[in-house]
Amino acid sequence: MAPTEIRMHNGVREIAVEAWDNLVGSDHPFTSHAFLAGLEEHDCIQSAFGWQSCPIGLYEDDTLVAAAPIYLKGNSHGEFVFDWSWAGAYQRNGLDYYPKLLCAVPYSPVTGPRLLVGGGDGSELRRRALISAIEHHVQSNGLSSAHLNFVDSSGAVAFSGTRWLPRMDWQFHWRNRGWSDFEEYLGALKPKKRKNIRQERRSVLAAGVHCEIRHGEELDPGDWRAIHDLYLSTFEAHGNHPALTESFFRHLGRSMPRQIIAVLCRKAGMIIAASLCLRGGDTLYGRYWGTHEQVAGLHFEACYYQGIEYCIEHKLQWFEPGAQGEHKIARGFLPRATRSFHYIADPRFSQAISDALHRETLALADYRQDLMQHSPFTAADDAAA
Repeated sequence: MAPTEIRMHNGVREIAVEAWDNLVGSDHPFTSHAFLAGLEEHDCIQSAFGWQSCPIGLYEDDTLVAAAPIYLKGNSHGEFVFDWSWAGAYQRNGLDYYPKLLCAVPYSPVTGPRLLVGGGDGSELRRRALISAIEHHVQSNGLSSAHLNFVDSSGAVAFSGTRWLPRMDWQFHWRNRGWSDFEEYLGALKPKKRKNIRQERRSVLAAGVHCEIRHGEELDPGDWRAIHDLYLSTFEAHGNHPALTESFFRHLGRSMPRQIIAVLCRKAGMIIAASLCLRGGDTLYGRYWGTHEQVAGLHFEACYYQGIEYCIEHKLQWFEPGAQGEHKIARGFLPRATRSFHYIADPRFSQAISDALHRETLALADYRQDLMQHSPFTAADDAAA
């Protein structure tokens, strides 16, 4: 085997599109070159926001054979795997937690490939090589830690036997069980839940709001402007920083048009609300939502029911509408595990965090049992979940 060279780049955009996407090995939209490089090119990733893109590449004979989206982080914003308490512990002991390394998709709590190795022989060895390279970068630069968030199952296996600490959590996802239409899906729910959903959908229509689905290439500049304005309004209403720019949204529409799914909600011909989703091979990902008018049931219609109908029509297996939100359970989204891994350079802190994560995992197992008591599905359909 040819000698391996490790390179830290100054951004995904330094790497050729085909070379990167060949390693992704799927049509997962968030780890695509278009998505990650687009964040850099359209000013969504900035050191002022605490993000410095420094993807790692492994090369053999000057050919890229493995890569990972890596960021030097000056804070923990935009990650959705919360380590604020760990940073606080470092600070109380007079130590610096930041900067740290993060392997993730910025602002996107979405499970997918992180250690990009393509297919074929030697893929596991390349994953291990990426892990070792990340560890070496932490140690040689005196960093506190490295974190790999929302990794898929194939990537998770590579951490077995390493010093990386596993962490899990629950998200609420919808699974397609082969329903032919939305009415058949409702038939799998308990009568009260079915009635509530129908009532919510009727409320939207009674308010004069009609929803339509458009793919990326079907959106004109005015549509994109409206979608981004609605995105801004949601973040500003919650006091959060809206990092994604309108030019980034338009870039997604141009570069991955059939993977962009927009739900436009119109009243008297005007867009008053919208949700923006991305599509992979078997999964729909709900991402951004906003509204200028409070209409009963509209959030559920735009963010859940329209997506469920789309998945049924297009035979997608999963719908991931975003992080958190126990209210999703009543609408058919059940808890599904997410995984992250954490390399803590200082053995003392590593042991303390490991103990805390063990207790957290036990509590999360109990939490899932409590959640499943509120499943909206009939007993027969719950058994199939």
